[in-house]
Amino acid sequence: MVERYVMSIDQGTTSTRCILFDHRGRLVTVAQREHRQFFPQPGWVEHDASEIRRNLERIVPEALSDVGIDVGQIIAIGIANQRETTVLWDRRTGAPVCRAIVWQDVRTAQLVEDLRRSPGDAFFLDRCCLRPSTYFSAPRLRWLFDHVDGLEQRARDGEVLFGTVESWLIWNLTGGADGGLHITDATNASRTMLMNIRTLTWDPELLEFFGVPSAMLPEIRPSIEAYGQARSMLPGVPITAALGDQQAALFGQTCFSPGEAKCTYGTGSFLVMNTGTDLVRSRHGLLTTVAYKIADQPTVYALEGPIAVTGSLVQWFRDRLGLISSAPEIETLALTVEDNGGCYIVPAFSGLFAPHWRSDARGVIVGLTSYITKGHLARAVLEATGWQTREVVDAMNADSALAMKELKVDGGMTSDNLLMQFLADVLDLPVVRPLVAETVSLGAAYAAGLAAGFWPDLEVLRRNWHRAAQWMPDMDPERREWEYECWKRAVERSLGWIRPSGPA
Repeated sequence: MVERYVMSIDQGTTSTRCILFDHRGRLVTVAQREHRQFFPQPGWVEHDASEIRRNLERIVPEALSDVGIDVGQIIAIGIANQRETTVLWDRRTGAPVCRAIVWQDVRTAQLVEDLRRSPGDAFFLDRCCLRPSTYFSAPRLRWLFDHVDGLEQRARDGEVLFGTVESWLIWNLTGGADGGLHITDATNASRTMLMNIRTLTWDPELLEFFGVPSAMLPEIRPSIEAYGQARSMLPGVPITAALGDQQAALFGQTCFSPGEAKCTYGTGSFLVMNTGTDLVRSRHGLLTTVAYKIADQPTVYALEGPIAVTGSLVQWFRDRLGLISSAPEIETLALTVEDNGGCYIVPAFSGLFAPHWRSDARGVIVGLTSYITKGHLARAVLEATGWQTREVVDAMNADSALAMKELKVDGGMTSDNLLMQFLADVLDLPVVRPLVAETVSLGAAYAAGLAAGFWPDLEVLRRNWHRAAQWMPDMDPERREWEYECWKRAVERSLGWIRPSGPA
């Protein structure tokens, strides 16, 4: 019998990857290509959407040729993407009208501050469950309308289309200007500040407020269902899933039940917990978002706690301080001491994200004495990730009344055994790493295969998931709480550093 595969397109912030998975959920091959990062001004981050499309055109045949298979052996395509990144393109020509504005971009900071003053957070929380932030797409759309001559009128005339990156890729895959599907899924739409999170439809009041014409918006579809067939690159292959990358990681970690959670540890970290069909409004500084929606089944929601600086703190320790020459060396250096020596590092390089959301915070190192060595600093760098995770987990437990029983982890930092053990210790929870590390890509593949009947149900996907490593808590409770109090005192000292009258 001819072997069949599911293709996952993982379109990330720095690269696009095409990965094939077999029926047992095993990774078969990976083709990858990076794209350029544009930084035209401080705080601005842009991508060339056409370059991303061209890269996909190159890596799809590479992935097929690597294992010697043809298009007919691909049963379905699933897409995971960098969320919130804003793409605008010409409906007739298919050309982007400007560079894509990336989720990391902070050019809308002043607009966001104005929105938080008036109409205020409550206006947005009531509709989309998101506070105004430079994260989200709607402020970027408004910024573009205000700064690109004629763009708003062209959008109102139906000449310009908007989407996050999965919309752009699906439109191109399914025909582009010649009848391409203009759609988005509910997870990505939930990050625009334009979707009503209860109805999963574009909210008329939010559209009117931001001045966004409905003619430019994609149709919101479930995350997991048959959208249509590809006409280019993979002709005839159905596209059956699309999810934002962190929701894809949640799906790839098989967190299908309320209270199950994962955290992806990369440059920053994203902790997401399934809350089931209950729409849980956060009162403790988290984001309420769509976890996934399978066809006509009820929507599954999640709480998310984004942490701005985790792996990038290790990079800073390496590149700016020069105390290590490679990221893995930080574990070796940290193991030269037994503890942090009373030293704590709060990495608020550009403010604090969840659960604080304080843009006035800046990084601090506290507890310095002549006793402190670079080993203590290395340990404090790693421990900062553990304590920030603890803050988010506490907020999730308080918001949801769903006591977390374990934390599934993925991402590059999970290779650091000292950090993983510290996480288990400060959370007082088992920390579990899966056998397949590519959980974002795997989640997109699982979702696509589920919609295509490649896998019959969620339970089969659970059985495909296998544990590679587990860390159990082993810290004295009194020490845990004492150090957590020290951490919170350190956080307090990071707040209020940037004042409104001073430079950013």
